[in-house]
Amino acid sequence: MRRLLRYPFGLTAAFLVASLVLLAVIGPPLFGDRAAAIHPDRINQGADGAHWSGTDALGRDLLARTLVATRLTLGLAFLATLIGTCGGVLLGALPSLLPRRAGRLVVAAVDLLVAFPALLLAMFTAVVTGLGARGAVLGIGVALAPTFARLTHTLTASVAEADYIAAARMLQVPRHRVLTRHVLPNIAEPLILNTAQAMGSALLGLSAMSFLGMGVQAPSYDWGRLLNEAFGHVYVTPAVVVAPALAVALAGLGFMLLGDAFAKAASGGAEPVGKPVAPVVTPARDAPDPHAVLEVRDLTVAFPGGVTPVRGVSLTVRSGDIVGLVGESGSGKSMTAAAIGRLVPYPGLAAAARTALCGTDLDACTPAERRALLGSSLAMVFQDPTACLNPALRVGGQLAEVAALHDGASRAEARTRAVERLGQVRIKEPAQVVRQYPHELSGGMRQRAVIAMGLMGTPRLIIADEPTTALDVTVQREVLRVLRDVVDDSGAGALFISHDIAVVSELCDRVAVMYAGRVVEELPAGALRRARHPYTRALIGSLPDMETDRSLPLTTIPGRQPSPADVGDGCPFADRCASAGERCTSLPPLVARGAGHQVACWEA
Repeated sequence: MRRLLRYPFGLTAAFLVASLVLLAVIGPPLFGDRAAAIHPDRINQGADGAHWSGTDALGRDLLARTLVATRLTLGLAFLATLIGTCGGVLLGALPSLLPRRAGRLVVAAVDLLVAFPALLLAMFTAVVTGLGARGAVLGIGVALAPTFARLTHTLTASVAEADYIAAARMLQVPRHRVLTRHVLPNIAEPLILNTAQAMGSALLGLSAMSFLGMGVQAPSYDWGRLLNEAFGHVYVTPAVVVAPALAVALAGLGFMLLGDAFAKAASGGAEPVGKPVAPVVTPARDAPDPHAVLEVRDLTVAFPGGVTPVRGVSLTVRSGDIVGLVGESGSGKSMTAAAIGRLVPYPGLAAAARTALCGTDLDACTPAERRALLGSSLAMVFQDPTACLNPALRVGGQLAEVAALHDGASRAEARTRAVERLGQVRIKEPAQVVRQYPHELSGGMRQRAVIAMGLMGTPRLIIADEPTTALDVTVQREVLRVLRDVVDDSGAGALFISHDIAVVSELCDRVAVMYAGRVVEELPAGALRRARHPYTRALIGSLPDMETDRSLPLTTIPGRQPSPADVGDGCPFADRCASAGERCTSLPPLVARGAGHQVACWEA
């Protein structure tokens, strides 16, 4: 609810809907007498000081009648929405309860009803069930049901393969119980969010039915009925349609906006508090390191609300080296990689004293120059290869696009290079793989295809963001070997991001350990057993080996890492550190503690 009220349209919609509900409660008692009072001497008058929206054929005040009609209009719309929602959910859930063939028939019927125009379906139902408020409510409810049925069926299918559903079926839980206890509670949120928009649709539909004479009948009246009665005089006294027309428009808009705002607020899509402000960093004045393919100094990433997931990170990656970036989830590793590749999501902003790629300062480049440099010299390999490959396109076409876009290669040249790169990452029969779709490849092959995509240019830097997390141990080793071979053969540098310090110690030449957005220790991979920072030692100590006493519990790090919004002024690891002292209330700098070894700890 707090996110909803922060969203401007959400606040407006909530105010409109609350005002309508309040008016529905107090309208008839306050304005009922005025709305019913007949004045033969004021028949069909236009707007004046006594009647702001004019009068009807009996001299009754149209503004008062519009206010009184709010209760009936909203009440009927609520009943129609209730019928449509309940009926649609039941209809959409039927395929999961019925045998397969019967379920397909239900799905086909729903598809047919969805294709049928909703208003025509409502009118047909109203004619069959009888004209009047009851027929209109049933008609609109029936017209809303197919949409909810389609949504329910789609959501049900999306969770049908979940592990908890499979476990319930294995335990022979009845179908109706699986539906009510395991499926519907997990799809309830989007159904509820769509109800607000359905309320707006029901209100507009009912008003249309009444306007056409198929809804509310005299002497009762809703907004549509008022429009129907006033329409004959609209060319003489246009003001007579203003009040009911404005009420229909505002109410429909309010419920539609409320549904949209609820959906955005529930998904975290509400606008953040405050405006994005770029971090203040003093630019570096000395020349970039000519031997480094990547040089980052004092990289900081900030989001509105004081959230700073990356704080003054400095890294150097040289040609032929693999630098490991390790730390717990939430330590800022992936955000550091995103900032280097200029992929920080909005509304985050990144700033650094220097971000140099192949000796070129990215901040000094024009957008076109930066895009060309990043596109040709930087390759990024993400954790989930399925999300990196378009499932609708063949693998070869996606790889060839890189060469065609950045190098101007022809289609034949790009395809030939794609085959070569797939062979370079040890994919068997690459000429056949280029003609396949991503879903036809195994997880390890997809990950190697993504690495091959990065090699389609001439990358000098490869950023691999946890590329082996979703793979089994055997495939992990193959992918790591491919990455090592690619670096050795091409002379590129690599930044390898992982939470597994064992993998990092085996693959990398140097290791940078991150905690709460900062690099707290940097050292050669071979010197990890001589680490000096308490956090690094705790990470290493939590790894079991062949000499670990299996009769004892596994070693863990007590406490938890602070969130990016809760990092204080002192050492962020102090609350979890057994060696913390008085000086840990101030932030320790990253200082040298030997050749190629830097530590940010007062006690190290």
